[in-house]
Amino acid sequence: MSHQVFINQSTLFSKLLIANRGEIACRIITTAQRLGIKCVAIYSAADTNARHVKMADEAFYLGPAPAPESYLNSQRILTIAQQANVQAIHPGYGFLSENAPFALACAQQGLIFIGPSADAITTMGSKSAAKTMMATADVPLIPGYHGHAQDEQTLKHHSQQVGYPQLLKAVYGGGGKGMRVVYHADEFCQALAATKREAMASFGNDDMLIERYLTKTRHVEIQIFSDNHGNCIYLSQRDCSIQRRHQKILEEAPAPVLPPATQIAMGEAAVAAANTINYQGAGTVEFLYDEQGQFYFMEMNTRLKVEHPVTEMITGLDLVESQLHIANGAPLPLTQTQVKINGHAIEVRIYAEDPDNDFMPASGNIAYLSQPPASRHVRIDTGVVQGDEISPYYDPMIAKLIVWDHTRDLAILRLQSALSDYKIAGIKTNIGFLTQLLQVPALQRASLNTDFLLTHAAVLAPPHVNIDYALLLAALALQLQSEQTRQLNVANNSDNHDPHSPWSQTTGWRLNQPATNTVKFATTNNDHHDRQHYTLTLTTLIQGYQVQINGQQASLSTDYLIRGELNGDELTAFIDEHRVKATVVISPLHITVFYAGNSTDLFRQSIMQSTVQSGVQNQALPSNIDNEFETKITAPMKGVSVSVLCQVDLIVDTGEPLVVMEAMKMECNINAPVAGTITTVFYQAGDMVEDGAELIQLTPALILDNKEQA
Repeated sequence: MSHQVFINQSTLFSKLLIANRGEIACRIITTAQRLGIKCVAIYSAADTNARHVKMADEAFYLGPAPAPESYLNSQRILTIAQQANVQAIHPGYGFLSENAPFALACAQQGLIFIGPSADAITTMGSKSAAKTMMATADVPLIPGYHGHAQDEQTLKHHSQQVGYPQLLKAVYGGGGKGMRVVYHADEFCQALAATKREAMASFGNDDMLIERYLTKTRHVEIQIFSDNHGNCIYLSQRDCSIQRRHQKILEEAPAPVLPPATQIAMGEAAVAAANTINYQGAGTVEFLYDEQGQFYFMEMNTRLKVEHPVTEMITGLDLVESQLHIANGAPLPLTQTQVKINGHAIEVRIYAEDPDNDFMPASGNIAYLSQPPASRHVRIDTGVVQGDEISPYYDPMIAKLIVWDHTRDLAILRLQSALSDYKIAGIKTNIGFLTQLLQVPALQRASLNTDFLLTHAAVLAPPHVNIDYALLLAALALQLQSEQTRQLNVANNSDNHDPHSPWSQTTGWRLNQPATNTVKFATTNNDHHDRQHYTLTLTTLIQGYQVQINGQQASLSTDYLIRGELNGDELTAFIDEHRVKATVVISPLHITVFYAGNSTDLFRQSIMQSTVQSGVQNQALPSNIDNEFETKITAPMKGVSVSVLCQVDLIVDTGEPLVVMEAMKMECNINAPVAGTITTVFYQAGDMVEDGAELIQLTPALILDNKEQA
C-alpha cells in the first residue's frame, strides 16, 4: 500500500529507544530505520535472542524476565536512554505506554515521549475520570458506577443498583485485563476479589468501576490523530467485536454494516473527546454500538493499538511515522476531507493458546514456523522466528496476520488462504480455530457482536479430523525420511558406490517374505489417560507400502496402499491413488501433520517416555485416580501460583476452586474434579509452576465411602 507522507518535514531526532518488546518493537523499528533513525532496543533475560533485539542498532539488558523487573522498570529504562544518548522514547502498547509518571519523567529528562501528555494519559487512564469528562462533553455513557469510594460494601451496594449482568472493570485497566462479567449478585464478592487481584498485578492499582453489561452489542472504535497545532482527524472505524476473555482476536476496517450517519457521529464524538483534553498524537476512542443503533462511550486508549495495521491498510498512512513526526512538532499531513478509505482490511491475532481448553495460554518452543508470503495483500507483524520460545511471562501473541482487498468478501477469502499457509509446530496455537471462525456464516454476513464466540459455540466446536490420513501421512514421512538417511549413510561410508550392490538397496526386500516396519503413535492430549494409541504396520511392496492401522479411533478402512515423495518437510503422497499434499514436521518426540487446513500433533510413542501409572479398575471412579486412591490435579500451563485456596484435610465439593494460577497476564481457576478430601498441597502462593506439574492430591469421597463400608 502506498503511504501518505509529511510535507515540509522538520528534521527528525536521530536516535530512538523502543521501550517494548515483541512484534510492536519490531514494527516500530521497521518504520524508524526507514526514516533514518537509529534504534535502541531493551530486553529481559527471557528475550536475549529475540527478533527485536537483533533488528535494533543497539540493545541493552534490562533485568530478569518478570515484567516488573524489566519492561515495567521505568527508572532502569530511563537510565539506559541516558546512557544510549537517545532523543526520544516510543513505548509501543502495553507496559509503560499509558503510564503518566513515565511520560512525565521522560519530559523532565529532556526526552520526547512518543505519545500524549502525562495529563491526557492521567485523565483517560482512569476510566472513571474519563467517563466524568465525557459526560461534560455530552458523549453517551453506559449506566454504571465510577465513583471514588472503593470499599467492598459500597461497590456491592452500587452493584445491586446497576443490575445484572454487569461488568466489573479495573479503573486503570486495558487489553482485556482486570475485567469480569457478573451475572448474579451471589457471584459479586468472589468476582471482585479476583478482578482486583488481576488489576493490581497488571496495573498496580485495583480500583474498580461497574457498568451494566450490554448484550448483543458491537465493539466499534475510532482511530484519531491530533497534532500540537490544534488539528484533529479521525481515520474511519474498526470493528473489534469478536473477542475471547474481553481480548480481541479479529479486527476489521472499516466497520461493516454501519450507517453513514453513525460513522460520522462516532467520528465527531471521538474528535470531541480528544479536543476536550487537548490530546496530541495517536489515540483510539472505543464505543459500544447496540441493536437500536445507539452508541456509548467505553474508554479512550492513549496509545497505538494492536489493531492499528487495518487502519493503515485502508488509509495508506503509516501511523508510526505519523506518531514520530507529530511528536517532533510537525502538523498533520492531511485534513479530514482528505482522508480517503480504500478497500477492506482484516487482522487476526495468532496466539499460543489452546482453543479446545478455554483458550488457555500456552508456552514453549516454536519448533517449526512457515508463514504465508508477504505482498500488497498480505502483511505479517511478528516478533518471533522459528526456534524462539513463547515465554509464560508475557502476552502469548505470536503474530498479527493482516490482509487487504477491494471488498470485505474478497478480504475474507484472502485471509482464509493466508491462514492455510500459516504453519506452526511445537506449540498449540489458535490457527485452526481462526480458520473455523472465518467459515461461520454470521461472520461472513457481518452479523457481529461481542458475544459472538458464545453465540456460535456449536459451529466453532473442534472439527472432525480424518485421523486415518494424518496417521498415514506421518508414517509415510517417517518411512521416506528413514530411507533417505540410509541412502545418505551408504553414500558417505562406502568406498565402493556400486548402485547395483544389494547393500546399496533400500527397498526392504527380503528372501521369501516382504519387509515390514511398525510405527506407533499417540495423540497429544494433556491428560495421558485420554490419549488414543495407534499402531501402523507398513509392508513394502513394489508399488509402495501396504499399511494396516490398529487403533481406537481409526475411522475408515484399516488397509491402505500408499506411496510418495518427501522433499524436506513437504510430502506428496498417493493414498489408494488419491494424490494429496501435506507438510510433515518430524522431531524426536513429536510429528506434526499439516493437511487440508488442519494440523494433527502426534507423539512418536516408540520413544515417548511413558508417564501413565496403573489405574484402579473401577468404572465408577475417575480415570485419573491412581493405585493409591488419589486424584492428582496438575497444572494446565506454566505459570505462577497466585493463590492457594485449600489446605490438607479440607473437604471440598466438585468444582470448588483450589488454586488460582496466572500466566501471560491471565488468571485461571483450578477446580476440584471430584468431591473429596485434600491430602497434599505441593505449591504455595508465589511459586513458579511448570506445565503438567502436580498441584494437589485429593482422595475422592467415593473412595472414602468404599473404605468405610469395607
